[in-house]
Amino acid sequence: MTEAADAAAGDSALLESARRLFAGPVSFELSAPRLDCLPDADLPEVAFAGRSNVGKSSLLNALTGRTGLARTSNTPGRTRELNLFRVGEPAVLRLVDMPGYGYAEAPKDVVKAWARLVNDYLRGRPTLKRCLLLVDSRHGLKPVDREIMALMDKAAVSYQLVLTKADKVKPTALAATSSAVAEAARAHPAAHPDVLSTSAETKAGVAELRAAVLAAAAA
Repeated sequence: MTEAADAAAGDSALLESARRLFAGPVSFELSAPRLDCLPDADLPEVAFAGRSNVGKSSLLNALTGRTGLARTSNTPGRTRELNLFRVGEPAVLRLVDMPGYGYAEAPKDVVKAWARLVNDYLRGRPTLKRCLLLVDSRHGLKPVDREIMALMDKAAVSYQLVLTKADKVKPTALAATSSAVAEAARAHPAAHPDVLSTSAETKAGVAELRAAVLAAAAA
């Protein structure tokens, strides 16, 4: 078997393993307003971060194949705690839904509390394997996204950029945004080189996202 065929077989096996894992039990564990409220660091964790209204909850629901696992809202900035979900039975990893950032209308003290919680989690959680940084494909990287990327570089947290709402833009525009985001990622030492494009609506890229989560947790 050629090297390319080996790689393809490996990718197929990972995709199938991830599909089977997320087709099984996935359950909400708890919401943590502070680091000391988190459960024991006994499982690998993959966190989801992104600007408010980037579609994080919708993508988490698509990822797990559940319609109401992560709470969606028309009010940006509603998530103010770390929401944890156990995947598998027995559990093999946790998903962590982080508070959205960059919502201008939120009170300053609330914004500071969000920033403190996120910073404490990124720096202080030993089982955090990777953070998936969600970016709206209609807008690309915003200054606040770049600030979070710099924060994760400083915290030495491995992260991967994931485009959301890919169904809302034309293929040529999506390709251009993906290329620009990948170029930006290359300038950041903690960023994974591959950029994923996803749609919670059409499920495009969701299988690949599941595989990325499983691979990160197993690393």
